[in-house]
Amino acid sequence: MLTLLWGGLAAGASRWARRFALPEAAGSAPLPRLSILVPARNEALNIGACVTAALASDHPDIEVIVIDDASSDDTAALARKAGGGDRRLHVIPGTPLPAGWAGKPWACQQAAGLATGEHLLFIDADVQVAPGAARHAAMVLEARRLDLLSAFGTWVLGSFWERAAIPVVGWFIRGATDLDAVNDSGRLEAFANGQFILARTVAYHAVGGHEAVKSEVLDDVRFARVMKRRAHATGMYFAPHLFRVRLYRNLSEIIAGYGKNLYEGMDRRPQIALIALLFLFITVGAPWVLLAVALSHPPMVLTAMAEPGPWLGWLALVCVMPMGLRLRLERLEGRSGALAWTHPLGNLVLAVILLRALTTVRSTWKGRDFHDGKAAPGEPA
Repeated sequence: MLTLLWGGLAAGASRWARRFALPEAAGSAPLPRLSILVPARNEALNIGACVTAALASDHPDIEVIVIDDASSDDTAALARKAGGGDRRLHVIPGTPLPAGWAGKPWACQQAAGLATGEHLLFIDADVQVAPGAARHAAMVLEARRLDLLSAFGTWVLGSFWERAAIPVVGWFIRGATDLDAVNDSGRLEAFANGQFILARTVAYHAVGGHEAVKSEVLDDVRFARVMKRRAHATGMYFAPHLFRVRLYRNLSEIIAGYGKNLYEGMDRRPQIALIALLFLFITVGAPWVLLAVALSHPPMVLTAMAEPGPWLGWLALVCVMPMGLRLRLERLEGRSGALAWTHPLGNLVLAVILLRALTTVRSTWKGRDFHDGKAAPGEPA
């Protein structure tokens, strides 16, 4: 059964990527003005590359608005330096956080209020968009008559733990998202990736903008739900060529960053998290445990089985096959897959994230607290 599971997933990975790929952009109609909006809090390590990439867009008419969300580092100065005096860049100090608001939705709401574009492209400060990203996405938005378009990009992976864990957690999220339902206007399922969300300005303001999700830590997915339930067409695509993002830089950031979002994406339903943990144990953990026992206690195996050789061979195959899937997924995004052997470690990190989420009500990110996935009362500015 496990052999069929991993073999089927590996064979289906390419089909999934093709099926949900961002469509080719075509057409000669002029595109409306587009505003690239960047909420940024303590992003000195990322903001320069983000602004440089945004300003290098080949979209014919853009502006870039960075909201400095009470940063305690040089985020604003570095953003301005990256702009090099480009008049299309506006770096704005954010206003104090109102009661009941989470930081990122408030920064996005402020940016949208200042934007002059008919399209709003929200990107995170750790995102580097490709030169053709804004234009391509805008053309698809117009051609498909969507009000919201989002995409999965590709990860920039530096440290060992980034390369070991982030693809595992990221593809777990992607695999658990029913994109057929998300892209079906007749169904209520919705999803968006906050790293890259393009919205039609009229539709954005029609639902109240980010105020509709003002307290949410998972504001991207919640906002997509609001849009779809108000009869606005949404689309979610796989587009590794569209943008690059470096999410986290070490193991503690990976656990804290995904910890605030992953369980919330399960609507804080413990049964879903427990099923996910059971799946991880059966498909990845248990084969390694059994193989370790068999190799460390060969007399036990010989006594229990008349022909242990084929059984041990199958067990070793089941341990290795998830690495084959990992290798396939890595190559779909243009990486070598050299660290596919770390797949069990990545799954261990994923299990730790889920276990911590199940037992923790409070999470903290960039100095701000969240309780049960909502902005904590009395949140500091």
